[in-house]
Amino acid sequence: MAQILVVDDSAAIRNEVSTFLKSKNFAVETAVDGKDGLTKIKADKELKLIISDVNMPNMDGLTMAEKVRSELGNQSVNIIMLTTENDPNMKNRGKAAGVKGWIVKPFNGTAALGAIQKLVSG
Repeated sequence: MAQILVVDDSAAIRNEVSTFLKSKNFAVETAVDGKDGLTKIKADKELKLIISDVNMPNMDGLTMAEKVRSELGNQSVNIIMLTTENDPNMKNRGKAAGVKGWIVKPFNGTAALGAIQKLVSG
């Protein structure tokens, strides 16, 4: 089972983030949008962290985060948004859904590694 789920509609971003995390010995799964992510979250009770884009087709990342908390009742998995969005209203919506962090793209694995390790181990 995976420790981290990377959810992004961009194959390039999914590959970049998952390759970096795997190089740091994390078990990583990927999903193509929030709907796919929700399905994978339901199936994997071992997940420690979700790293998700906000703007995606089928289901956006914030809606997915809200459903993780409300429909799945999963309060323990940590969620970080990795996005180009910097809108305070979106950040507030994310905070209300229990999002722990907001990383503005482009992804800088080295800069984010400490926070990722803390969220996976904690």
